[in-house]
Amino acid sequence: HVPLVESGGGSVQAGGSLRLSCVASGWANCMGWFRQAPGNQREAVARMDNSDKSTYYADAVKGRFTISQDRANNTLYLQMNSLKPEDTAMYYCAAKFSLVSCANWDGRPGDSWGQGTQVTVSS
Repeated sequence: HVPLVESGGGSVQAGGSLRLSCVASGWANCMGWFRQAPGNQREAVARMDNSDKSTYYADAVKGRFTISQDRANNTLYLQMNSLKPEDTAMYYCAAKFSLVSCANWDGRPGDSWGQGTQVTVSS
């Protein structure tokens, strides 16, 4: 289990930007951001494989969101640009030890999760 604490959510108008941060008190090879909007299932937004720094994005956010990491400060980031109202959701940082690629990691209850941070985009 990796303790995770997110910050950086908020309200922004469409077209705006936000940066989410996640401080991890530990290491896992798969780290990423997931989101869940009311009435919807949780979905993977962006994932990173720490073993080779590969990154994976949901089609809905490709070209707009960027996942990155500051290893010195054990912090994972999600830079979100050109935000749309459909990006409105609770965003969660997650971590998982995996023996296989992180590309298909879909987030399970047994993984490590932060408390979530709300992102609201108005039109």
